[in-house]
Amino acid sequence: MAAGTPLISLVICTYNREKFLPQALESIRQQQFPASDFELVIIDNNSTDNTAAISKKFIADNPNLTVRYFFETNKGLSFARNRGLKEAAAPVLSYIDDDVILSPAYLQEMAGFFSQHPNACGAGGKVIPKYESGQEPPWMSKYLAGFVGKVDYGTAIKQYDQTMKYPAGCNMTYTKDILTKAGGFNNDLTFRSDDKYIFFKVKEQSAEIYYLPGAYLHHYIDAHRVTFDNFRKLFLKTGNEEKIRVRQEKGTAGLLRKFAEYTVKLGASFVLYFLFLLKGQEIKGRYVIFSQWFTLKGFLSSNVFVR
Repeated sequence: MAAGTPLISLVICTYNREKFLPQALESIRQQQFPASDFELVIIDNNSTDNTAAISKKFIADNPNLTVRYFFETNKGLSFARNRGLKEAAAPVLSYIDDDVILSPAYLQEMAGFFSQHPNACGAGGKVIPKYESGQEPPWMSKYLAGFVGKVDYGTAIKQYDQTMKYPAGCNMTYTKDILTKAGGFNNDLTFRSDDKYIFFKVKEQSAEIYYLPGAYLHHYIDAHRVTFDNFRKLFLKTGNEEKIRVRQEKGTAGLLRKFAEYTVKLGASFVLYFLFLLKGQEIKGRYVIFSQWFTLKGFLSSNVFVR
């Protein structure tokens, strides 16, 4: 690695999030990690609010940090992530959301792991939801953890396997080399299917992807996010994008298998409903059914759903 090259690049893709961006940047400023060993790459994905002013003020107020700001006119998270891949100078890229609060040792944990494990190509940390209301919704259950990006596979470092999903997009790290070999992010996908897409593309190159509980962050969940309308739109979008991803990767046969999978999951959700009902938690079961129904509906729809 060339002299002066940072060990890790934090890439934060943001769009019209002036409400959340300052606290995310503040948590980066407070990192217990040498400023010379990391850089922050802010990708402004065509925002129309005060994102640019907030970013430039942060740069001016923190001359000890290496912060670079870029304006990406192609709207879509995958475009922003690919711009981050292009601009990042470090061999390791940590993608975080604009509504997270990093733990003080986040960079120390993430960069330290890659320094000590040169064969590792990817990692995902723990994600802890931070609700605006101070408590999780009464309908929340482990089956809906992905709705708020929650990731918790315990306290031990472990390699991602079939019992685990994939690193959440708000806390995912890959080497620049492996992302380049994987062809970067899929610009046809703008939501969670892209997190899954890049995970499987990377796994085609290497299975050395790990869960790092020490590299944790808090993910801010505002009141709107847990409304039923947003819940419905999110799962419609999930199913819709999975159709795009599966069609591209597996063709018609893959679509039929995915349809069968979603149908089975919808049936299983009714079983879970009755189990929750027996526990006096009917609302939890009801929302599990909703999640599977809207996902299947989005998968079957010819519309392209936009959040």
